[in-house]
Amino acid sequence: MSSAYDKLDQQQLVEKAVTLGVQGIDLCVFRTDSDRADHTATHLAYESFEADDAAKLIELFNKNELRLSLGAFDNMIGGDESERVKNQNHLLRLIRIAHLLGGDANDVIVGTFVGYNHELGNMEDGFQRNLDEYKRIFAPIVRYAEDLGVTIAYENCPMEGWRSARYTTTYNNLPGVLAARQLMYAMVDSKAHGEIYDPSHDIWQNTDPVAVIQQTDISRLKRIHVKTTRNLQNSARIQWGGMYPMQQVDAALAEKAGVSIPKNDWDRHHYEAMLPGFGGTDHMDWNAFTTTLRERGYVGAFEIENEAKNSKDTGVPSAIDQGIKSCVNYLSPLLWPLSEAGYVRPKHQPLAQVTSQQHVPIVQMKDLL
Repeated sequence: MSSAYDKLDQQQLVEKAVTLGVQGIDLCVFRTDSDRADHTATHLAYESFEADDAAKLIELFNKNELRLSLGAFDNMIGGDESERVKNQNHLLRLIRIAHLLGGDANDVIVGTFVGYNHELGNMEDGFQRNLDEYKRIFAPIVRYAEDLGVTIAYENCPMEGWRSARYTTTYNNLPGVLAARQLMYAMVDSKAHGEIYDPSHDIWQNTDPVAVIQQTDISRLKRIHVKTTRNLQNSARIQWGGMYPMQQVDAALAEKAGVSIPKNDWDRHHYEAMLPGFGGTDHMDWNAFTTTLRERGYVGAFEIENEAKNSKDTGVPSAIDQGIKSCVNYLSPLLWPLSEAGYVRPKHQPLAQVTSQQHVPIVQMKDLL
């Protein structure tokens, strides 16, 4: 996942992927005018992307034996209304780009969040109201994707730090729990949407990722985010618990009471993001997890999402590289076949060039609603 290398351009990113020994890149394509600043990157010129650009990108990735996906993760149903509409229109633009790149035929999916509308959520039956808003917005988006032969996939991060710690709720992205994802598929009956499952988000909620996979509709599971968590055992977790945010209260009062308060809105007082096999033991059984996925018939990609405190968060390029290389070595005996050369990545499956030259117009939400 290219957010780990937000300072590199696209060509440098491809070169980096080759040296790291990975099989592909999930290109982050966040809006350049977005108000998000955490773990974002823009590695594709989305505003002017046409069929000839798609042909060049496919040629570049095939030359370097890499696969490809796209993603941008923003609030689609809540937050500031003007930002929300921009996010929706951007998602539609990425679906169009994925189509130009071959879409489902090349396994080029579009990753996204759904987000959450707290104005609706604070009302009685607020969760159902958010489900209804999800259907209103995403039913036409999914229909558009289906028409273009593209699949969109929702990540399950609850985005617990997306709002200030002055709010009590940690739930800021609708598909953050399995039940929500199941309800979403029942509401929008199409195979053109599925999920990206990141097990780290369930670990800090004390939910077993293996059990989640056992209840997941595998036909909906398009990607696994390789990221994990070490649950912390510190004073703040004991005081505030492992399921709730550490609340912001008057600093003098907190000092008098001996109570911990957050240093910033993203103060993860109860867990630490990690990469498997890099810098210590995490709280996940990767052997059981990958075995269960294999038994249930999962054949999708495993994407390294580097947000590790000891790797990406250091800001040191060499430490970022070390984390990803370590992760590849850690997972290779779990995912790659054994040969005389050791555990070796499977043969590259080239992306097919898209032959249709038909112009695909850019659409916006106002055209679909």
